[in-house]
Amino acid sequence: MHIFNTVAELRAWRKTAGFVAFVPTMGNLHEGHISLCRAAKARGGKVVVSIFVNPLQFGQGEDFNTYPRTFEADCDKLVAAGVDALFHPTVDQLYPRVEQQYKVEPPAIQNELCGQFRPGHFRGVATVVTKLFNIVQPDAAMFGKKDYQQLKVIEGMVADLDMPIEIVPVDTGRADDGLALSSRNGYLTAEERAEAPRLYRNLNAIKAALEGGETDFVKLTETARADLENHGWRVDYVEIRDQDRLEHARAGDRRMVVLAAARLGKPRLIDNLEVDLG
Repeated sequence: MHIFNTVAELRAWRKTAGFVAFVPTMGNLHEGHISLCRAAKARGGKVVVSIFVNPLQFGQGEDFNTYPRTFEADCDKLVAAGVDALFHPTVDQLYPRVEQQYKVEPPAIQNELCGQFRPGHFRGVATVVTKLFNIVQPDAAMFGKKDYQQLKVIEGMVADLDMPIEIVPVDTGRADDGLALSSRNGYLTAEERAEAPRLYRNLNAIKAALEGGETDFVKLTETARADLENHGWRVDYVEIRDQDRLEHARAGDRRMVVLAAARLGKPRLIDNLEVDLG
């Protein structure tokens, strides 16, 4: 596996790489990330992964300085997954100016759901992904459905800016008990880890109710919120939205997504389930 730390090195390699499928990450890789690599490898070309902990998407008081950085272990996993190239720039390499002056501004959806609780987060995501796309020049890029709002922001950005890149959604990786795989799961204590699948169970209950014909969305989400809060969670939101634009779901919608974000101890956990009523 080639490891590139500078834009110039990666661009020189890219000239002869042919078809490239790209997986952007912040490192501390788990099976969910590796499933993205497998999806990229299935495209038949070269697979490029980036590891960059992006300061622009962390707000004040968030865990940028303590975010887990496990570079050597990550490299071992990427080599085992058959990744062709790793881009691992420093902050100074990707943001050479003291302050990143040009930022990509997503539409208003950036201020809802997770954006309501993490102001500026999706601006930081859109900015770094735009820079990475310009550097790597991928033909396809893989994004996990666990970060559903992020996926929709990126899909919209690529369409609005006419980027010639196929965005490939990849299903959420889960532990055997249903917990969505996340780098932040490592912050959970043993007791919290045993409690954590409750989030997934509540999403499943809402999904089953919707598939059974329930249309009282407020009742469904408030029931889930109450169950979580009664077991020590600090809930940011539980919502039912349409899959395409993340607008509030309405009776008669056939393609919905149930999304939730809540803190359990130190980490903030997010998850979602798609609902397709045919």
